[in-house]
Amino acid sequence: MISDICDSNLEKGKLNKNEILTLLNTKQNDIIDLMRIANSKRENNIITYSKNVFIPLTEICRNYCGYCTFRKDPNDKNAIILKDKKEVIYQLKNAERYGCKEALFTFGEQADQEKVVMNALREKGFENMNEYIYDICESTIKNTNLLPHTNAGVLSYNEMKSLKEVNVSMGMMLENSSDRLKSMDAHINSPGKDPKIRIKTIDDAGSLKIPYTTGILIGIGETKEEIANSLLKIKELNNKYGHIQEIIIQNFRSKKGIPMEKNKEPSVLDMIRTVSVAKLLFQNVSIQVPPNLNHETNQMFLLCGADDWGGISPVSKDYVNPESPWPEINHMHELTKEVGLSLKERLAIYDKYINKKYLNDELLDKTLNLKRLLN
Repeated sequence: MISDICDSNLEKGKLNKNEILTLLNTKQNDIIDLMRIANSKRENNIITYSKNVFIPLTEICRNYCGYCTFRKDPNDKNAIILKDKKEVIYQLKNAERYGCKEALFTFGEQADQEKVVMNALREKGFENMNEYIYDICESTIKNTNLLPHTNAGVLSYNEMKSLKEVNVSMGMMLENSSDRLKSMDAHINSPGKDPKIRIKTIDDAGSLKIPYTTGILIGIGETKEEIANSLLKIKELNNKYGHIQEIIIQNFRSKKGIPMEKNKEPSVLDMIRTVSVAKLLFQNVSIQVPPNLNHETNQMFLLCGADDWGGISPVSKDYVNPESPWPEINHMHELTKEVGLSLKERLAIYDKYINKKYLNDELLDKTLNLKRLLN
């Protein structure tokens, strides 16, 4: 029962594990109250999104996640082994014409462990993927008006330190903090999904003062207790560094041909509970729900306190969820307006991080110039 939870803890977002579990198990009769309380914690009536271009530099990955359609085998003739820099710049220039301001770069985790990727890198004069993504991001800064955001999975401290110089923000989903899931269909063949090394990556980002996006994936075999533990772990990291700029609550979607094709998707009620709890726990951090995975229920999550749609691209598909097209931005305007809220474009870095503590001079100047265009 919501009434059993300390009012002060609800007000200040200092929920303990038992209180989170109570909320994650909210009965149907109390769901409206849970949504109302969570929604009351929003800072304002503005829902944000980032107009981006999504560019995968390689689809080769060391992980074989049970829910993934992004990863390709090296011998797949349709796989992106290593996207050419000229093609990347062409895509970025095209994105500029559509008003995009974020360059989202992704690639399979530690793809350069594969010989075919390593050979492609050396042909271009690079010794590893980190050198290549650095060069791509640096070229983005020098030759376009877009701000780089890299999502590359687990990285070492030194790799992140290097990429900080050419990225305004970075990200990686924690997904879940439970070791148990390493033996489940989702992660049994995915060494990079070991929660210990993912937590270390997020911790390193904090110590390096990198504005960071992370989140959890629900519906992959986790328990409510494991959801609670995962949210509390992210809370602990953010309390330590204050670098988490947004938290994604992403729902598993079944896709044809994946090992988890027949797994049950999380219910709308489970999503409502989880989004609401996230907003109550992280009252000063944006809560994002991917709009292309929830076309029919997006408005429900706005009423739970969600305040960000994440990246929406007018020029590229979601390569992680290619079967789920991005909604039209005008459509999102209408959905947002219907619930009495306003849609506003943001940058890949949130306003409170646009300062010298988080950005070098070059990135700060570029970001401030773009921010003036938005305003």
